[in-house]
Amino acid sequence: MKKGIFGHELIMDLYECDVEIITSKKKLKQYVDELCDLIKMVKYGKTLLPYFGEKAEFTKGYSLVQLIETSSITGHFSDYWKTAYLNVFSCKEYDAEKAKTFTKDFFKAKRMKSKLLIR
Repeated sequence: MKKGIFGHELIMDLYECDVEIITSKKKLKQYVDELCDLIKMVKYGKTLLPYFGEKAEFTKGYSLVQLIETSSITGHFSDYWKTAYLNVFSCKEYDAEKAKTFTKDFFKAKRMKSKLLIR
């Protein structure tokens, strides 16, 4: 890591995702496991995958939190909108392009917006 840089945060918004994937706890855990392997991150503890927001159709879905030894991977998924909103933050460098390609392909998203922040 370069002096003065604390970390890299990749922000990904995915649209028109495969609803069977974003509504599957098993698939979401698989995503985290495979992403961590791909970008060489070490998981710290279990993947948290609460499902909530069921009072309104447009708010329900899974959220994801995976602590990693160098920070975290978080995500929020909307069943109704078929969208995924993910952040990968780490003070260890990683290949953001690989993470983006893998993520878009995994969720079978038709569109993706992303931004890499150097913090």
